[in-house]
Amino acid sequence: MKEKTVISIVVPCYNEEQTIDLFYEELEKVRRTMTEDFEYIFVNDGSKDSTIDKLRNLATQHRERVKYISFSRNFGKEAALYAGLAKSTGDYVTVMDADLQDPPELLSTMVQEIKTTDYDCIGTRRVSREGEPPIRSFFAKQFYNVINKISDTEIVDGARDYRLMTRQMVDAVLQMTEYNRFSKGIFSWVGFNTKYLEFKNRERIAGETTWSFWSLFKYSIDGIVAFSEVPLAIASIIGLGSFIFALILSAVIIVRTLAFGNPTSGWTSLIVIILGMGGLQLFCLGILGKYLGKTYLEAKKRPIYIVKETEKNNLNKE
Repeated sequence: MKEKTVISIVVPCYNEEQTIDLFYEELEKVRRTMTEDFEYIFVNDGSKDSTIDKLRNLATQHRERVKYISFSRNFGKEAALYAGLAKSTGDYVTVMDADLQDPPELLSTMVQEIKTTDYDCIGTRRVSREGEPPIRSFFAKQFYNVINKISDTEIVDGARDYRLMTRQMVDAVLQMTEYNRFSKGIFSWVGFNTKYLEFKNRERIAGETTWSFWSLFKYSIDGIVAFSEVPLAIASIIGLGSFIFALILSAVIIVRTLAFGNPTSGWTSLIVIILGMGGLQLFCLGILGKYLGKTYLEAKKRPIYIVKETEKNNLNKE
């Protein structure tokens, strides 16, 4: 008798005590309508609430399909995604957020698509950002415009981490062991045929998002640095442009002095030039420093995450 196809569901969690039970109930409703079996892999990313207690209870009640990993501290969502993918054993693997902003009902369609077509990945993308602050939506759109112009790796506007991948694609992603991770770019960089399903934005089922505007901004900068060297070229162009401008200005000053003498110049223009050039130099040094900092972190070869507890530790205590 042929064994059931298993789908591993990787769920990063950070302060999600209010959503975990609701998430599991909704996914179980979907599972009962499908012929495939589910393997849940929750990753507690150093939560400060009772998320870990919720995961322990869930793993105790549903030992046959619920697993979890708990980090020693907060390592970030990217580390949680990698840990969940590494622990997964299913024929197909999907990544979902615990807040149910990723529509669970799309999962059956995704499975059908990946089984009946040549696609290796069925992703999802939001076609609207209703409910988000306008400034956040504006900057998100600009980020996709910028990174797709300066990077060879295409990142689809509105693409979510929520996607169903074949085991072959997951293994390819796991080969990308860099410390500084940007999963949206990694999913695209490894290749494989991908199709996107569209859906409208949904509000969180409970709790509050931990993604502030500043954290999203830093995340976008990390994405640009990880998949483009254009900022380094920009720094070089700015330096070259400043040098050429200085040569032209020197020529103008020499010609003016020979033609009209050397009248006393005001200090204002001098201060403006000094501040302008100093600002450009600091800007270019900042770009170089960002890349150097990322290189430094990679060179230290630190682990992407450290595990404190899994469902096996919980079972041993019983």
